[in-house]
Amino acid sequence: MPSIRIVDVTNTEAFGLVPPCADPGFDHRSCDYWENAEAGSKAARLAWLQGGSGGAGGGAGAAGAPAKPKTGNPFLDDLSDHEPTANPFAKGGSGAAAANPFAPAAAAPAFNPFALGDDDRLADNPFAPKPRAPRGPGRDAPRKLQLLGRGSGVFGSYAKVLLVDDQPAAYCQFGPLTAYPRAQRLRDLYPQLPASPLPAVITCISTTAAARGAGWAARLVAAVCDDLNERGFAAIEAYPERRARVDATPSATPEFWLAAGFRIAVDDERYPVLRRELG
Repeated sequence: MPSIRIVDVTNTEAFGLVPPCADPGFDHRSCDYWENAEAGSKAARLAWLQGGSGGAGGGAGAAGAPAKPKTGNPFLDDLSDHEPTANPFAKGGSGAAAANPFAPAAAAPAFNPFALGDDDRLADNPFAPKPRAPRGPGRDAPRKLQLLGRGSGVFGSYAKVLLVDDQPAAYCQFGPLTAYPRAQRLRDLYPQLPASPLPAVITCISTTAAARGAGWAARLVAAVCDDLNERGFAAIEAYPERRARVDATPSATPEFWLAAGFRIAVDDERYPVLRRELG
């Protein structure tokens, strides 16, 4: 009997277990197709596999963005790009401001036992909440792992890998509808779908070429459904594409989802919606 293990993709080590797509033109390790409704791509982007990659769609202020041209006007340029200037009227502080005889001396802030912060005195306050270590991947993690970790502190994991004898065999990406704008936009095309409660969605399910035909993808989907049921979701939806090549679609086929206990909620000619009620 093979050893089966399902791993939540929440850190760099687990992300390293995510297998590449069977079609080398695509790669769910660098795919932001579902996360970016306007400019998302399924393309393989090797740079995204490196830590600290800003990736496409990083937005203004993302790491690696070009610096803004300087105007020479400190009221127009970003103040963060300038050395701090001395303000002779500022209270306390160091540098030129400290030499201002008109500024009152800085006073230590009064200790507030109910305030949040890094003050060591909080350790002696039994009423102050204990500080929690930040959850989710850091800013130096691969771009896709950062996307998968956006809601880890509230929702939990957004992806799982199924291992057979410690070898990756299947991958699944899922999460709340609000995490995947493209799924929301696709869903908006079908007003007959229930508006409340909003479902969780499974955006991607894939099996490695070597592991096909053994039922590992179905087993992983069953585990994801059980997980989402425990997280309180009432339903799950998937959005497969009819007549697509097996290697070209991350969303499987309608027949796959029917066998996994889903039903056809919208029988569209190309993009049907498959839905499974939970609980």
